[in-house]
Amino acid sequence: MASIKKELVLDASSEEIWAIIRDFAAGPVRMAPGYAVDSKLDGPDVRVVDFAGGAVARERLVTIDEDARRFVYSIVGGSVTPAHNNASMQVFPHGDGQSRFVWIHDVLPDELAAPLAAGMDAGLRAFEQTRKAPTPS
Repeated sequence: MASIKKELVLDASSEEIWAIIRDFAAGPVRMAPGYAVDSKLDGPDVRVVDFAGGAVARERLVTIDEDARRFVYSIVGGSVTPAHNNASMQVFPHGDGQSRFVWIHDVLPDELAAPLAAGMDAGLRAFEQTRKAPTPS
């Protein structure tokens, strides 16, 4: 099984980043606007995320751990249908006013690791750019 781990330090508090990540319905679009173009609920624990490149992911919520600021989900369908997928996003305080964001995907078959990693990289670039955007006055 392939395991992909990505980390990013953001110039925002862990509380601010957690508020985005834990938003099951709109989190993907809030995190990576322009990369994730739509996110809608399809029941209480499934969301459908549409990406700019045309990919669609049906994701099942596994758990939201408020104390650990950890969000766990699984891709269960869409344009990519892994035999197994488990993903987690977690936010940690990191210095003064910063946070460290950790995103892990475990996936089968292994051949899905490269495209998932590329998608994670694109999402993280969008996330980082969003956090650097000037605040409207």
